[in-house]
Amino acid sequence: MTIATRLKHHLDAQGLPFETVPHPYAATAAECAEAAHVPGDHLAKSVLIHMEEGPLLAVLPSNHQIDLTALQSMMNRRLGLAPESEMDGLFDDCALGAVPPVGEAYDLPTVVDNSLTGLDKIWFEAGDHKTLVEMRGKDFDTLMKDAPHGAFCCMH
Repeated sequence: MTIATRLKHHLDAQGLPFETVPHPYAATAAECAEAAHVPGDHLAKSVLIHMEEGPLLAVLPSNHQIDLTALQSMMNRRLGLAPESEMDGLFDDCALGAVPPVGEAYDLPTVVDNSLTGLDKIWFEAGDHKTLVEMRGKDFDTLMKDAPHGAFCCMH
């Protein structure tokens, strides 16, 4: 696999230019940034959040962790981290733990941390543990324009 089918269809439908970047196998977002030689604060990672209404995809830099209290405040509801097993059914064309941050491609509501806005370039998982999608920051901002944005992460 190089890029998940649903992700590719969504990106193509948006008409936004992107490249795929192969890298050595990496299991975590931090390992991925290192293996691909990209800055951790420019690699967007996905965290699946459990809400009473259903799942929510939170998108933040790979070298940060989610601040659930801040996100709960922003969303004005109780939230929890979803178990990784919940990702399997939602991201059926992706390897476990290699979830792209483009919830819209998977009919998932998405929130984006402010720190990922206005970057020159951004990278994110393409759906396996060996490929990243690279795009200009302004194109990523366009891709995420309909998602709520806020400050809900902190450094590891």
